[in-house]
Amino acid sequence: MLRELLDIVPDALLVVDGDGRIAQANAQAGRLFGFAHGELIGRSIETLMPAGVRDRHRRHRAHYMDDPHVRPMGGTGQSLVGLRADGVEFPVEIALSPIATQDGLRYLASIRDISETQRARQAIVRSHYDAVVARFGQRAIESDSTSAVLDQAAPAIAEALGIATVLLGFVGADRQDMLVQASVGSDGHESVLTALLDTARAPLRDVLETGRYAIHAPQRGAGDPTHALMMPLLDRRGTMGVLVCLGPGPDTFDHDALHLVQSFATMISAFVQRRRTEEQLAHSQRLDAIGQLTGGIAHDFNNLLTVLSGALQMLEAEYPGNAEAQDLIATAARSADRGAELTAKLLAFARRQSLAPRVIDVAELLRDVQRMLKRTLGDGIELRLECASGLRSAFADPAQLDAALVNLALNARDAMPRGGEIDLSAKNVTLQGMGGDEDLPPGAYVLITVSDTGMGMSPDTLARAMEPFFTTKQAGRGSGLGLSMVYGFARQSGGQLRIASSLGYGTQVKLYLPVADGVGETPTPAPARIESPTRASETILVVEDDADVARVAVACLERGGYRVVLAASADAALAALRADPDIALLFSDVRLGAGRNGRELAAAARDLRPGLPVLLASGFDNEVPASALPLLRKPYRLDVLAATVRRMLDAA
Repeated sequence: MLRELLDIVPDALLVVDGDGRIAQANAQAGRLFGFAHGELIGRSIETLMPAGVRDRHRRHRAHYMDDPHVRPMGGTGQSLVGLRADGVEFPVEIALSPIATQDGLRYLASIRDISETQRARQAIVRSHYDAVVARFGQRAIESDSTSAVLDQAAPAIAEALGIATVLLGFVGADRQDMLVQASVGSDGHESVLTALLDTARAPLRDVLETGRYAIHAPQRGAGDPTHALMMPLLDRRGTMGVLVCLGPGPDTFDHDALHLVQSFATMISAFVQRRRTEEQLAHSQRLDAIGQLTGGIAHDFNNLLTVLSGALQMLEAEYPGNAEAQDLIATAARSADRGAELTAKLLAFARRQSLAPRVIDVAELLRDVQRMLKRTLGDGIELRLECASGLRSAFADPAQLDAALVNLALNARDAMPRGGEIDLSAKNVTLQGMGGDEDLPPGAYVLITVSDTGMGMSPDTLARAMEPFFTTKQAGRGSGLGLSMVYGFARQSGGQLRIASSLGYGTQVKLYLPVADGVGETPTPAPARIESPTRASETILVVEDDADVARVAVACLERGGYRVVLAASADAALAALRADPDIALLFSDVRLGAGRNGRELAAAARDLRPGLPVLLASGFDNEVPASALPLLRKPYRLDVLAATVRRMLDAA
């Protein structure tokens, strides 16, 4: 009768003795665990559970036999798992009741398969999680504020998981510090993060290095969260931050919770990366616009300096014996030279300076720079250099690269008035397709990094750091052209400049330069030898749309004995060529306003007069391809103009 009663009970029933052996089992127990009738009798109860929990169950069973009591179904508050004969695991709930028999104390285990119940619960939880994720995703799409999106993410995760603390931290510029940008559940989130760094530094470092999540159980005081889920925030270059969730136990972060946090991490990463890309693009476009404006101003300024410098040189020749006049002329000439240096810096930012790129041994150049900087930086500054093994050669102008690195190091020094550390490093990097920098084509680059431990920059300062004439230094301490020149050099060299900085966390400047594999060197022309020209009689066609510049050039050439024909446009110049067969050389500005420019005029002139010598002038050195046509850079010296014209005529 008892067996019949046991067999009609819907739950699996097992009577277990003090040694953990099954003494009786109903038919439902056999069906539940996949055994034939009678096969369960005599088996150890531990064989009906996964191997990983058997030792722990033996200890629990021993404690229960020491203190037998009725435990209702689901009374453990833990997730329990059964093991079928075919090796399949399934969730169960268990009720226990002690039984006193003539053979001693035994207990009755009532076991229920809760797979369907758990699936229903999971479906509800997943539906709720999906709704939470969808709401956050919609807010992220509609928002253009990074801080607002991050501030919404932390409480949404905490509420969905029923946990107290969520932190969103992003890696600092030096990749040594974590900056908390959003949190919930703790007024002192920095202290919570510090405690986490103290107890979970190794797993957190693994998360940042590998891009894989980790769950850590630090030793904390009673009542505090004991488990930390660390989910990486990834961008195209690696791990940019971590999403930290603190919960009361291991069951807090089950599969569905992990999926929720991972979904949030993916959306946060995508949003932050999109905002950064948009900001980079807007910044790049702004710098390009400023560069175009700056280049135009520099061109006009070079025309003014050409007139000023030329007039001063002619005045110098007019008053050879007047000491007072010569002194005033020299003073004005020095000012004109400083103006020329300023326009050269502006042209560097506008990516229109003259470069002589060649193959550079970057490691050797950095060692030379390090030796020079150690004498320059002064006391209190520690300079460290690290070059990766197998560092490839770069293709750039070595003099400009040297100047750029010195500029960056001096900026770093100025940001550390009380001393600090400057790290100079170089390594090979490869940018792959869309995974690379938005402003750089895919390929191999040498990455040179200059990092400091200085005061750092605010977001507003960082956004304007590369603009010309922008400076935070005291008056007289800087022109505001240093970083803009380095930026222009990087872009003109086919590379890029990136700056990362936060107030109180120093600054990191990354200079990308293309590798030199398969690139031929650009020959550097030998400096022209300037000789006193003899009196001449040839006819020179001068083409210049600026009347003052034209007047200076014409006066210079006429003083040398040349006959000069002046034209203000390309069309007028071509008409003069057709009308005057005595024209022996064409001297033209590259920029001629409306109509054809100087390059196009040169081509048309040589169609009319093959072999005609052509000399161009420009404030932009890169307006004429290397070795294509002789080029004088404005503002040019009149003696250089005269000597160049004479040399070209003699060579013709």
